[in-house]
Amino acid sequence: MASANASLITLLRNKATTLRIESIRATSESGTGHPTSCCSAADIVAALFFSVMRYDPKNPRNPNNDRFVLSKGHAAPLLYAAWAEAGLFDPRELTKLRTLKSDLEGHPTPRLPFVDVATGSLGQGLAAGVGLALNAKKIEKTGYRTYVLMGDGESVEGSVWEAVELARQFTLDNLCAIVDVNRLGQSDPTMLQHDMTAYKSRWAGFGWNAIVVDGHNHAAMLKAFAAAAKTKGRPTVLLAKTFKGKGIAFAENKADWHGKALKKGEESQKAIDALMRQIKPTTAVATFKIPAAPSRSVKPAKPMAPPAYKLGDMVATREAFGAALATLGEANPSVVALDADVKNSTFTDKFGKQFPDRFFENFIAEQNMIGAAIGLAATGKVPFVATFAAFLTRAYDFIRMAAISQSNIKLVGTHVGVSIGEDGPSQMGLEDIAMMAAQPGVVVLYPSDAVCAYRLVETAAAHRGMVYIRAGRPKSPVLYGHDETFKIGGCKVLRQSASDQLTIVAAGVTLFEALKAHEQLKSAGIPVRVVDLYSVAPIDRLTLLESARATKNRILTVEDHYAHGGLGDAVLGAVGSEGVRVQKMAVREIPHSGKPDELVDHFGLSARAIIDTVKKSL
Repeated sequence: MASANASLITLLRNKATTLRIESIRATSESGTGHPTSCCSAADIVAALFFSVMRYDPKNPRNPNNDRFVLSKGHAAPLLYAAWAEAGLFDPRELTKLRTLKSDLEGHPTPRLPFVDVATGSLGQGLAAGVGLALNAKKIEKTGYRTYVLMGDGESVEGSVWEAVELARQFTLDNLCAIVDVNRLGQSDPTMLQHDMTAYKSRWAGFGWNAIVVDGHNHAAMLKAFAAAAKTKGRPTVLLAKTFKGKGIAFAENKADWHGKALKKGEESQKAIDALMRQIKPTTAVATFKIPAAPSRSVKPAKPMAPPAYKLGDMVATREAFGAALATLGEANPSVVALDADVKNSTFTDKFGKQFPDRFFENFIAEQNMIGAAIGLAATGKVPFVATFAAFLTRAYDFIRMAAISQSNIKLVGTHVGVSIGEDGPSQMGLEDIAMMAAQPGVVVLYPSDAVCAYRLVETAAAHRGMVYIRAGRPKSPVLYGHDETFKIGGCKVLRQSASDQLTIVAAGVTLFEALKAHEQLKSAGIPVRVVDLYSVAPIDRLTLLESARATKNRILTVEDHYAHGGLGDAVLGAVGSEGVRVQKMAVREIPHSGKPDELVDHFGLSARAIIDTVKKSL
């Protein structure tokens, strides 16, 4: 047994050395990258990939594989080298690192079959790991474990500690974090440097099983990983003391080497030659603990039951969202929901009561909520994530990385605009359309009534890709029959005549103000067209152009959102180049507390303001 263990340790040392060599070679060929960050973690990755983790090296998408998240995404060459060394692809591909025609990018993205989530914006990997671990422990109840390799520098990020808190709360004993404590950040030493006692006390204080280990000692790490696997009721963190640039004599544990590739030629070859001399003869070969293929199939989604609203019923779109989500949960077993301690305002509590095993309360930790949703989506789940739209700004970097991951998450922002009333500007989502529409491929939907909101929840779930639904707080009358359909990229022309002089485009509460204005303008002999723009991105350019052409190329947009980047800018972007004059009515100053109707009028979005603007425009 001792001989077998010694043979395994020699194998792992050789593998770690090979990973260092390949990381140096790839970054030197590229002329860019982070070889010293790869070298500090090479022993950790070698232990995981060639002894600890259970996975099929030929099938990285096997759902029963253990999961690995490289939170310190700048060490991507190390990850790529590990999969090449495991036999997934030819190691010669590594020299194409960071080139346009290779998916071996500077930081990992799910374009690669062995990457679940995009990383590189630091402090996000652990939250995704929480989502991956939740799926195994709470939903599918499968045996895979999740390992997240973090940097010591990124552990200062607040989002890391949100994830630490939630992992403990969810008792994720199938989650193991590894912090590569290599002491050196990009521009300075890290906050705690090599104070391993401080690291341990912080993680242990959050309820984790914290193990300090020499990150270059394979025997010690294997023992620690085994202890982690046996720990029940709480997650484990390995706090691995390492040295940045380990194995590169002239860079090891030295400042000013972060993000610097070794010069191709003499400098890189000197380091590679020295590492090659460290490889020891051994007859041991890597063997993989390949998990079985999944034994159960996912039940297909069924059509949702139709909404039960009647024309004229007064229902807030946030309420309709909650009702639709609960109905969707019955129809689609892949749907899960996450909330951030506002479930009785977003109405996700309806889903939570009906499907407690698929509902995850994240408390007031919006960043972790989005990150966990991204992890859940990577397992094939369809996560709906809800909070006040204003609070999604806190998690915007996670939203940006979700877009890079092309994640299948569905975001719902409630309490939008000045129409929420007395709570005041801190609670008013007034920039959310601009935020969401700025990300490529994100669908932005803005239902005005309960039927539209209900139907768009089903549409969002069926759409492959990220969706944002903007839901309002005030109750509004039901406009549509329960058999009405709403496609992504569509709109509805609600009022029109052959003599219309202008098109009003609105959504949400302002649509009802536009309809009131239409009736009063009609009585005054000024016919106007009214369009419900429920899909902001993608936008129904053809219908908008047809309406503009029929109304003398005049469009007036009205929105409960700041002027920049909202519905008006979306319309302008769609038709502005066609000679259409677009005039925008929007919130143009920081709002104030007040009654909803009072605020809508005060900030120039009411029927009265629309009528005045139309008359002046004509």
